[in-house]
Parts: sequence; structure tokens; C-alpha cells
Amino acid sequence: QVHLMESGGGSVQSGGSRRLSCVVSGYTDRRVCMGWFRQAPGKERETVAQIDKDGSVEYQAAVKGRFTISRDNIMNVLYLQMNSLKPEDTAMYYCATGRSWCQYGMAYWGKGTLVTISS
Repeated sequence: QVHLMESGGGSVQSGGSRRLSCVVSGYTDRRVCMGWFRQAPGKERETVAQIDKDGSVEYQAAVKGRFTISRDNIMNVLYLQMNSLKPEDTAMYYCATGRSWCQYGMAYWGKGTLVTISS
């Protein structure tokens, strides 16, 4: 059974940094789409960043230049380095993995880790 567990959430002051981690277990195919998503209170879930089968990455415009997605294919861990954090980055952050390319969507989700940015 595929299991994703996020960690690294917490409270950060505006302008600070935080690194989120997501450990994926029970999944042997490591060359698949993986991504970070977030949902702020009262808002819909949105894509933050994705890394595709070939290693190409895409970012939401609001985080480009501040966030960096990366993965450790050996340890099967997905990371999200978040710098220059803003109050509007406050959200529950979820990691997810698909079964193939990102265009086919995500198949497995973690339960999320809360990031709160104070001004």
C-alpha cells in the first residue's frame, strides 16, 4: 500500500524559510510525477510545484523564485524548500504522487502538514 507522510510544517515569521519533506513508501516506481499542493482556509486546493518523470519542474507563479521542489530518488523523499515566506503562503501543504507523467494527475496523497506564516 502506498503511503505518503509529510513533515516540516510549523509557524514561521514572514521572510523566513522552511523545508517540507514527504516520505513515500510502498511504491517501487520512483520515476513518476510528484508534487506539492496547498489549501488555504476557505480556498480551493492549488498546485504549488510538480516534478515530472523526466525531472522537469513547474511552479505556480506566486512561488516561482522562492520555492524549490526536489526529490531524492534513492530514499524516495520529496522536498519543498520555501524561502522568503509570506503570510499568503499560510496553508495546509500536501504531497502527492502519480503513476506516470504529471498530465495524468495524482493518484496518492499525504495527509498534509500545516504551514503558518506570521507577519
